[in-house]
Amino acid sequence: MAPTPCQLCHSSRALILRPKNHQKLCKACFLLAFETEIHNTITTHLLFAPGERIAIGASGGKDSTVLASVLKTLNERYGYGLDLTLLSIDEGIRGYRDDSLDTVKRNAMQYDMPLTIVGYAELYGWTMDQVVAQVGKKGNCTYCGVFRRQALDRGAAKLGIRHVVTGHNADDIAETVLMNLLRGDLPRLARATNIVTESAASDTKRSKPLKYAYEKEIVLYAHHRALDYFTTECIYSPEAFRGSARTLIKSLERVRPSAILDLVRSGEDMAKLVPVEVTGQATGREGLMVEEDEEGTGGCGSTNGSASGGEMTEMETQLAVSEEADSRETEIISAGVKGQRHDRIGNGASLNKGRKPRKLHTQHMGQCVRCGYLSSQDICKACVLLEGLNKNRPKVDIHIGVAEEDSNATLNSKTEGLQQLLG
Repeated sequence: MAPTPCQLCHSSRALILRPKNHQKLCKACFLLAFETEIHNTITTHLLFAPGERIAIGASGGKDSTVLASVLKTLNERYGYGLDLTLLSIDEGIRGYRDDSLDTVKRNAMQYDMPLTIVGYAELYGWTMDQVVAQVGKKGNCTYCGVFRRQALDRGAAKLGIRHVVTGHNADDIAETVLMNLLRGDLPRLARATNIVTESAASDTKRSKPLKYAYEKEIVLYAHHRALDYFTTECIYSPEAFRGSARTLIKSLERVRPSAILDLVRSGEDMAKLVPVEVTGQATGREGLMVEEDEEGTGGCGSTNGSASGGEMTEMETQLAVSEEADSRETEIISAGVKGQRHDRIGNGASLNKGRKPRKLHTQHMGQCVRCGYLSSQDICKACVLLEGLNKNRPKVDIHIGVAEEDSNATLNSKTEGLQQLLG
């Protein structure tokens, strides 16, 4: 059997089946097509200005590593004139973040970009290991997501940079859309679909160049470019609500590969239905920066894993199964009045009689009275969370060196001993 030719160049042998559209491409055409699509996203949405300084949120995972690599390539290829730098957040998770930061440091040398690392300990006086030891694993992603978002903005302010790009991909956006649908949070859903978020209350804006890139294609790109990225899942992420949404979307993707972009586009369409006064969307802007979903992405969770050659084979096998399942998909239409949905038969007005319309809460963005960070309340989420943590902290400071703090059990035993002495 003759090898299948690439559907773009028609000369080289096809090695890759694109998850997004099932095109059969050779390695060179796939890499060029992926980079060209990111370039089109950047130019269509006018994400950058010539000479602009850009901070790339770098976690060491596949998304941020691919983002840094692609931006460096496109900046040189198309002459964007951007000044790129890497900005990393150290959440203080031993056995996870310390290892991933080693990867970021290698990326900084590989891409010849300066690197700045900002830690939770220096900003908030808490590491995530300490937070989890106090609050437990359920809800810890809420703390981490809120803290990380502020840390990125504060790190950018420290560098004098007003634009941060993150590695959020199409899968991440689809998860956020689904999560907000399940929560019934239409205003947040509307804001989360924006590719650019900014506000008059903050000097920092954010953008997502990989918004329409599939996670599987990001893995393929990283594999064929032989990029160096971190592979381990965050030890605290399995309890996150986002993980449940991710599992559901992966199940949908196996049956219908276009489900991810369908969710993203649906979220964008629904966002247009939300009144401007509810979203607070600024005139003439793509969107308004708000405190996004607490269980943030781009820095934790299973999406930061790497892939081996065996995983590439498994991925293409799964795609083949999805294609076969898609051909068996059947649309079921409920019997009823012709041209009407079954839930709209009869007098719709009588069904809604006496029912009060749901009130959508308007958000007005300002600054936290304590830390000055962007917030829709007088006190931002981070300060509220820190207040709760600090209230439960021992009243006598406990100083533990890095070498001594081998585990949370060590810290707890020292705290218990101190309490017995005071008692």
